[in-house]
Amino acid sequence: MLYSAEEVQAALSKVARQINAALAEAHPLVLSVMGGAVVFSGQLLPLLDFPLDFDYVHVSRYGDAQNGGAMHWKVEPRENVRGRAVLLLDDILDEGHTLATLRERVLALGAEKCYTAVFADKRHDREKPIRADFVGMEVPNRFVFGYGMDIEGAWRNLPAIYAVKE
Repeated sequence: MLYSAEEVQAALSKVARQINAALAEAHPLVLSVMGGAVVFSGQLLPLLDFPLDFDYVHVSRYGDAQNGGAMHWKVEPRENVRGRAVLLLDDILDEGHTLATLRERVLALGAEKCYTAVFADKRHDREKPIRADFVGMEVPNRFVFGYGMDIEGAWRNLPAIYAVKE
């Protein structure tokens, strides 16, 4: 275990406060990235104290693997982003390709502004094509799972953050 359930909840509260301060007047469209962001989104939304609309996108580079591959769209962003402030929610910012592609797609569909929030930002020395606007916590450069992040399709339901033994 890297981070306890209590540490995870404290990080969730911190990111909720930051989002509340920044988007209180925006009435954003919140897009949750399935399936990793389901836990983060489900626990974050009740902590946001402003009106919002909610939808989801479903894209994956991992499937059940531990290494990212080609982008696979299951549900693309819908046209309802046009003219909106959009908040993308994802579980982890690892290499950043998925979130960067989603942001580009949302802006190409006519979003006025696109914000990004991730529960976890992985620390490593590789260049990322995007930085999240809101981050719950940083995690080390290890394969992590729990709190929505899976290992070979399992353990998204853990309330704490774990890493594979090195």
